[in-house]
Amino acid sequence: MNNVIQAVRDYVILFLAENLSDQLTFHNIGHTYEVVSAVREIGQECQISEEQNFILQVSAWFHDCGYAYSYKGHEEESKKLAKNFLENVGCETDFIEKVLQCINATKYPQNPTSEIEKIICDADMFHLTRTNYQKYEKALRLEFEKYLGLTFTDEEWQMENNHFFKNHQYYTEYGQKILEKFKEVNFLLMNSSNKF
Repeated sequence: MNNVIQAVRDYVILFLAENLSDQLTFHNIGHTYEVVSAVREIGQECQISEEQNFILQVSAWFHDCGYAYSYKGHEEESKKLAKNFLENVGCETDFIEKVLQCINATKYPQNPTSEIEKIICDADMFHLTRTNYQKYEKALRLEFEKYLGLTFTDEEWQMENNHFFKNHQYYTEYGQKILEKFKEVNFLLMNSSNKF
């Protein structure tokens, strides 16, 4: 199990270093590291099994690899990469299927069904709770401009963020009880610092 996680980690770090564009200011290797760390934290709080933890860590490493090939629909590319790699290292079909389901669950708008899918979805949105959330928000704004051709005035971006925060929800009990509180603080700070 640990050997597979180590192999996945090594592969993904090298893959992202060689294939990911420097223009990806948000969905970069840093985001992947943070999601891996967040699935560990949330998984521990949710008291998941060792096997579930294994699935989650592998999913977290692979979940955004597809950005190397495609911005929209990157999840499909991430799933292909994960499936090929995991088949080559001899993982069971059932395990691979669960990994692919977790990756798929991160597609926006999120719609997780199992506990592990809920955990990876919450981990993928962990940045909403960070004390330096402003850094993530700016990085995402730049990325939207570069890859989606979406440009916003400061006021429009503020409205976009507010809309996202209000419509986003955490799915795990830990997310709803703990992460939501930190997210609310960021929402208040974001709105108190921008006077339009």
